[in-house]
Amino acid sequence: MTSVLRRRPAQRRSAVRVERMLDECALLLDEVGYEALTTKEVARRAEVPIGTFYQFFRDKQALVRALALRNLDAFLERITQRVAGADLGHWTDLVELAVDEFVHMKRTTPGFGVVDFGEVLIAPGGPALAGTHRALDEARDNNEIVADRLRLLTKELLDAPAGSGLDRALLVAVEATDAVLKLAFRADPAGDPQLIAECKQLVRRYLADHLP
Repeated sequence: MTSVLRRRPAQRRSAVRVERMLDECALLLDEVGYEALTTKEVARRAEVPIGTFYQFFRDKQALVRALALRNLDAFLERITQRVAGADLGHWTDLVELAVDEFVHMKRTTPGFGVVDFGEVLIAPGGPALAGTHRALDEARDNNEIVADRLRLLTKELLDAPAGSGLDRALLVAVEATDAVLKLAFRADPAGDPQLIAECKQLVRRYLADHLP
């Protein structure tokens, strides 16, 4: 996350302030949406001077980008923790676990229904705000970055073979998962269970050609 900050917090108090601003940003996204979100209100709710806000974040977009990166880090960390405490009999169990964790975060994590991993949704399940498909990196789509992070995790947890074929397959799987889960949350604000089940089946069958 430090790469999106104007400066790295040098003291614990500053780090706590940054986290508090991100927390309030997430809550406000649920309350008022992205368009009505203001840096002034985030600073007020976080009880920091507006000047302190701009010491760390260039603007609202940088704040939301930092929140998206925090969300992605939390998602991957939760998967790693759940795998450590589970008895996975097959790589398909990891697909099940990852989809379940994403759905859980959609249902319970503040702001995640508006901004998960970068893209800003006008309503649950979309449509997305124009231009936010590259919120994390101006040169690459958000899903490419998510797929890269999942590739590293897959290699670590499954000892999966590296190669362009698997890289491409994971990108396709992320894009497909993203599309179907958006559909699930358009159909039901809590996520349509049948569509979530279809998403898991789709990804398992597709990746079966690329993972042993």
